[in-house]
Amino acid sequence: MTLHDQLARLDAARELRGFQTQPAQMRAAGPGKVGELRLGFSMRHGRSVLHDLYRVAPLLVQQALYWDEAMPELPICAIISVGGGVLQGDRYHIAISVEEGACAQVTSQSANRIHWMDANYASQHQVVTVGPGAYLEYLPDFTIPYRGSRFINRTEITVAPDATLLYGEMVLAGRKHHHAEERFGLDLLSMAVSVRRPDGRKIFAEKLLIEKGVGMIDHPAVMRGFDAFANILCVTPPEIAARIKERFGTNFETGAPRAISGVSRLPNGAGLMLRAAGTESYDVRQEVRRFWRIVREEARGRTLPPEFLTR
Repeated sequence: MTLHDQLARLDAARELRGFQTQPAQMRAAGPGKVGELRLGFSMRHGRSVLHDLYRVAPLLVQQALYWDEAMPELPICAIISVGGGVLQGDRYHIAISVEEGACAQVTSQSANRIHWMDANYASQHQVVTVGPGAYLEYLPDFTIPYRGSRFINRTEITVAPDATLLYGEMVLAGRKHHHAEERFGLDLLSMAVSVRRPDGRKIFAEKLLIEKGVGMIDHPAVMRGFDAFANILCVTPPEIAARIKERFGTNFETGAPRAISGVSRLPNGAGLMLRAAGTESYDVRQEVRRFWRIVREEARGRTLPPEFLTR
């Protein structure tokens, strides 16, 4: 399946039916509007390396760095967007592969800003493959949907039974400190993820959908009192998942907590999901890092650098 075929599959989503008009400035998926990034990690001479790198602006990765003092064997890649944010008509495709026995961390240089739109929408399609005994931390920074933005993201994941994947989606309610109407002023935010085994067996799927005018966003037990949230998947063998769950205590204080969080089991013994909601991004980030540290310690016998836990 070609890149344009993969991106075109998103066009048929029900929630996009009202956003098919073409931008006046440049047609959707036109030249310069399609970003592609392919990262491949494998073991070479006893070391995990970035052996495959393909990039098409506005998506960019320069090279893998080994700056994590707590896990110096870990190649780290930061995804850079040279476009300054996601615009209407943009189409992104990201493919990440970690081969047998290798490890990697992929993050983003800064928050993913989805700008205001008066036509069409923006989409992103991701394919993540984690081979036998491999380990991947894919934790991009926050997505910030501006007022009037429309964004759809689909992530297809394949994980070997003995591999570990830490995959995260973190979202802010908008630029709430810029203007009051920015808080959940988006037109559409659709984020779905599906996870399979290498033999094609589907083990679970989840979809987050926020549409303009749906008042339940501020209901109790949804986002009342909070402006940031995170869904973090830890796909890992059952014995590792059990140890992580035992160590990660639910954070649900009475009164007016800055953040709440908890861990649930994924279907079919696939692992765990962390859900956290907080007042600000740093409140949620603190809960994510607490979970991240435990996952790394139980899955790899390493911890996070001290500065990750204090900032």
